[in-house]
Amino acid sequence: MHGNLTRVLVAGVDGCRGGWVVAYLDGIAIADVEVVADLRVLIDSVRNGTLAAAAIDMPIGLPHDRPRASDRELRRWLGRRHSTVFPTPARTVLDAADYADALTRNRESLGVGLSRQAWNLVPKIRELDKLMAPELQPRISEAHPESSFAAMNEAALTTRKSTPEGRDERRALLDNHLRSTRALDTATAPIVDLLDTATAPIVDLLDACAAAWTAHRIASGTARWFGDIDERDSRGLYMTVAV
Repeated sequence: MHGNLTRVLVAGVDGCRGGWVVAYLDGIAIADVEVVADLRVLIDSVRNGTLAAAAIDMPIGLPHDRPRASDRELRRWLGRRHSTVFPTPARTVLDAADYADALTRNRESLGVGLSRQAWNLVPKIRELDKLMAPELQPRISEAHPESSFAAMNEAALTTRKSTPEGRDERRALLDNHLRSTRALDTATAPIVDLLDTATAPIVDLLDACAAAWTAHRIASGTARWFGDIDERDSRGLYMTVAV
């Protein structure tokens, strides 16, 4: 499994309290993880070619008149785990004053409501949206870690990452597909060793590493895409999701 990945530096990103967890993948090896306050440096690293690709667990491409095809396709593919795909807010929600306002705006634009969980993501969606530009795609693409784990497993997982069993299953999948170079010598160490020494919630670390795996697939041209490749938002951003 490890031999299928060539050496290329990419990043997987997941939002967390206080900022973003970034996992850097160098070939088959997770080279490092860090928590950053904002994404400007990472976006610039993709722009100047330091990073070949970045996969971010946050909506990129916001609908204005109907729900995204990518969300619908991901839910269908994940089956019983479909609830892990939050409906993407309408672009107009970014300017909402509060949750009640956001709910009204989303219903007027998309004909559906908006969960509290999705509303809580709006500050990070807004931050990423300000940094994105169409020319950065697909080098910077939206990822959905639960779908990345499903792809690693060749089937949707039945466990939840909020449980010890679910975390163990995801750690095992990462260890089977990736390694860590953050060891005292040049030998690679299991990914679980790196996760145990990182300073971020374990579920966010797992998701960032899964997104890094997808980022490598983007860079190597082997990613699977969900959504309509002709569907763009009002800013010209693709509304596809990479796995």
